[in-house]
Amino acid sequence: IGSFPVDFEWSVSSESFKVEGGWAEHGKGETIWDRFSHEDRVFENQTTDLACDSYHKVDYDVYLLRGLMAPNYQFSVSWACIFPTGRKESLLEKAVAYYDKIIDTLLQSSIEPTVALHHWDLPQALQDAGGWENDSIVEAFKEFSDFCFSHYGDRVKTWITFGSPWVVSNLGYGTGEHPPSGKDPIIVTHNILKSHAEAWHIYNDNYRKLHGGKVGIALNSDWVEPRNPSSDQDVAAAERYLNFMLGWFAHPIFVDGDYPAMLKEQIEKKKDLCGKELARLPVFTEAEKQRIQGTTDFFGLNHHTSRLISESLNSSSDWIQSVPWGVRRLLNYISLEYTSITKVPIYITGNGMPTEYNGDVFSDTERVDYLKAYINEAMKTVHLDEIDIQRFTVQSLMDGFEGPQGYSQRFGLHYVNFEDPDRYANNGSHSLTAHICA
Repeated sequence: IGSFPVDFEWSVSSESFKVEGGWAEHGKGETIWDRFSHEDRVFENQTTDLACDSYHKVDYDVYLLRGLMAPNYQFSVSWACIFPTGRKESLLEKAVAYYDKIIDTLLQSSIEPTVALHHWDLPQALQDAGGWENDSIVEAFKEFSDFCFSHYGDRVKTWITFGSPWVVSNLGYGTGEHPPSGKDPIIVTHNILKSHAEAWHIYNDNYRKLHGGKVGIALNSDWVEPRNPSSDQDVAAAERYLNFMLGWFAHPIFVDGDYPAMLKEQIEKKKDLCGKELARLPVFTEAEKQRIQGTTDFFGLNHHTSRLISESLNSSSDWIQSVPWGVRRLLNYISLEYTSITKVPIYITGNGMPTEYNGDVFSDTERVDYLKAYINEAMKTVHLDEIDIQRFTVQSLMDGFEGPQGYSQRFGLHYVNFEDPDRYANNGSHSLTAHICA
């Protein structure tokens, strides 16, 4: 069916706490992932302390990007690095200069930076004050966003407010698989949505005419299929899953400023069924709805897998299975439900799968096949379905710290030797060893 349009954008990604290291250098603040890993809650008691040592390897990381001929690099900034306490009065100039160096070095190599303001690594100081469960964090995030737009916005033209915020709400404050093991994912989502909207308005009001950039959010979602397509109950269960995972965030931003009616109804049904008071979806005021609706310049999608859903069974698969056709169906769903309303393009802001390291850095054919197949399905969506997809981002540039799994799962296009204190591979001849992924 041809190739992608000539102006289609390719990108690779990383996230601050997964690769930077330097966790306490120059007065950098502690993050919730630093605390989590120091409490021995990660695979083999691994920590974020050194990670890939990207804090000291800016030039080499950009060298790797040049080798990939990547025209765009998507990375997140660490809130606790720039504002150690989470507030502006703690501004750390050396951290500001670190991100200046990344951005400037990228641009010198003709690589456009895409910057995510928050990808999971909340400053521990803010968490100690309640984190995303405390609505005061909305003002703190506005302050942080404003600083980043003001200082870096002359060079950064694409901004992501939050990367995979469902993971923060559901795993960080719901199941407790991720830090900070809070208790109220519903209020967390409420505060994240308000924070996103405020950041978008700050950019729109103060920086858009000056810098001419874009601001959006990167939502993560699986695709789901009913286990029995002939079962009305299974079809309804699949729809509820999509409303919970994707619609919970997307509907307020892309549709009408409020939560999906199906989500509200489901919570009320659960309350009646249990016969006791359950957590309720907070209510947005009419002013808040207007403030949230339409606060986006693109739909960012992080997608890795698809699932089978039934009324009685949530999932039949492990976290990531290769189901390439699922991304095409999800992109069509997003176009129908969301971007057809807001008239914005879709950016695939993260796609990839991990491999378990077995000592052979080149034994990676499964992941090569995965990426080829998903890229091909995205191309079908562009040409056959005529959906406006403008970017594909491969996760990630290099192996890194993958949350509770530590360094046991490897997403990188480049291999990192985590046994070497200098993070060099092949006895020091190269920092990283490229996987062939095209």
